[in-house]
Amino acid sequence: MPESDAENRDFRIFSIKRLSHFKIPQEYREGRCRSVAEFEKLNRIGEGTYGIVYRARDTVSKEVVALKKVRMENVRDGIPISSLREITLLLSLKHQNVVHLREVVVGRGLDSIFLVMEYCEQDMASLLDNMPNPFTESQVKCIMLQLFKGLRHLHENFIIHRDLKVSNLLMTDKGMVKIADFGLSRPTHSHNPMTPCVVTLWYRAPEVLLGDKNQTKAIDIWSSGCIMGELLLHKPLLPGQSEVHQVELIIDLLGTPNEQIWPGMSKLPALEKINLKKQPYNNLRHTFPWLSDAGLRLLNFLFMYDPAKRARARECCQSSYFREHPLPYLVFLWIFGWIK
Repeated sequence: MPESDAENRDFRIFSIKRLSHFKIPQEYREGRCRSVAEFEKLNRIGEGTYGIVYRARDTVSKEVVALKKVRMENVRDGIPISSLREITLLLSLKHQNVVHLREVVVGRGLDSIFLVMEYCEQDMASLLDNMPNPFTESQVKCIMLQLFKGLRHLHENFIIHRDLKVSNLLMTDKGMVKIADFGLSRPTHSHNPMTPCVVTLWYRAPEVLLGDKNQTKAIDIWSSGCIMGELLLHKPLLPGQSEVHQVELIIDLLGTPNEQIWPGMSKLPALEKINLKKQPYNNLRHTFPWLSDAGLRLLNFLFMYDPAKRARARECCQSSYFREHPLPYLVFLWIFGWIK
C-alpha cells in the first residue's frame, strides 16, 4: 500500500477506560517515537500470538535488542487491545526478573509498530529442548527463585500474568530469568469478566479449567508449580491433550478435590457437564521421590486446589527449600556452551 494512502486513513486507538475507539489526529499519530529505521534487523528469533520478534541492533547506541512487531490484523481497528495492554503493563514494571520494555518505535505505515525490549539469549522452552544435560536441582532452585521474585513484583503491582509457561520465561547468558509476553495479562482490579481460555493448557489452574471467571493471582502460582515440576522432571508435568484430559491428569497427581478442601468448587460451571474421577491419593511424593520434605511442601503449597489457600509469591520466595542444600546456583549459559 502507498505510504500516502496509509497516512490518510483514520487512525483509531482503543481506550481501555472508555471501552471505545477514538481517532488520533495526523500530527499526533507518531508522537515522539523513534523510527524503526534506526534499528538494524539481525535475524528473526520468534513469533508469538501477538507479533514477530527480531534480534536487532540499535544503530544509535549499538546495543543488541529484541524488536517485537505488533501484529495489526486490521489497521482501521487501531492497535490491538492485547498489545496496548502489554505496553501499558510493561511500562509500569521495573524489575530484574521482568523483561524490560525500552521504548516503542514506528515504521513508515500505520501498521508498523514495534516494541523495543531488552535482548535475552534464550527462552526456557528452547533451552530445555536443546541443552545437552538437564538442569541440576541447584540450577532449578535458582530459576524458580527468580521466577517467584518476578511474580512477587507483578502481584505486588496488582498484575496477573495469565500465561506463565516455559516459553514465556527468557534467560540471559548470565543466568538472569525474565518473565515475558504480557499480552494476556490483566490488572487484578479489573471489573470485566475474564475469559476462561487463558494460560496454555498444560499450565492451566483447575479453577480456570472448570470455568471460574473470577481469576486471581493464584492462577500464576499454579502455573509456576507446573514449571517447577517440568524443570525437575526434565519433561512437562501435566501434558493434557484436552481440557477434560488435563483435569484427569491433575486428579491423578493430586487426588480428587471436594467441597471440604475446596469450598465452592461444586458450583463451578464445568462440573455441570463432567464427573470427576475418584482418586484419593496425593502422588507428588511418588512423582518426585528424590525431593526433600521442604521441596514437597513447596510443591503442595503451589498446587493447593483452593485458590484462596494457594501459596503467595512472597511466601514462595521465603521457602526453606531455597535455603537448604543443594543451594541455588546461577546458570551461566556461556560456560556450558549452550549459546555461541
